[in-house]
Amino acid sequence: MSIATQLPIAFAPFDAPSRRAGLVIVDEVNGFASVGQGPLAPPAPNAQVTRMVAETDRLARAFLERGAPVMAFLDSHVPGKPEPPYPPHCEIGTGQENLVPDLAWLADAAGATLLRKDCINGFVGAIELSTGRNAVVDWVNANHLDSVVVVGICTDICVMDFVLTLLSARNHGLMPSLADIVVHEPGCATYDLPAEVAAKLGLPDTATHPQDAMHHVGLYVMASRGALLTQRVE
Repeated sequence: MSIATQLPIAFAPFDAPSRRAGLVIVDEVNGFASVGQGPLAPPAPNAQVTRMVAETDRLARAFLERGAPVMAFLDSHVPGKPEPPYPPHCEIGTGQENLVPDLAWLADAAGATLLRKDCINGFVGAIELSTGRNAVVDWVNANHLDSVVVVGICTDICVMDFVLTLLSARNHGLMPSLADIVVHEPGCATYDLPAEVAAKLGLPDTATHPQDAMHHVGLYVMASRGALLTQRVE
């Protein structure tokens, strides 16, 4: 029995122009999405990652052209400060922490907010330690968003952690206008680490990470917790 049969998911179109929607881009930085740019980057061109970047570029331009806000997380770490269980990655000053070339234009785009984070969960990374304020909550409330479309990498790690926490924050009433969190599947990707490769590298069994299966698992978990899944954003 296939994983799609065991863990069914369903997609529905999302009509962004009819909503007050914002776009969140999770960690489409060199260290995760540019070939050879660090230990967690793809070692060779990857179709799922290529599709993600192209779709993110399309959506970001469309959102900004109609005056809808865009927020982009950039995984960025202080050199030498560990983030278990991962090896050092996206350290500040290496270039791994910057947006992939096809999305670098966002740094100067009106309506785009770039937010560096130092942990997996962007919602947690958006907390200002000195004040306790949360940049995501403030962004949603300032723009009176009723929906947030999420894309990025990795589907089952940083994207999923952010979406699940955003759902809980919505349910807790931190963002009164927010109704829907939408995950755009073609704009998401994860990495591939087959069992045999993990074994050759001397990694534990839990390091095994088949790309297609884990992409599906991430989508399933987010949908099971209340996120909407789409493959077409109008």
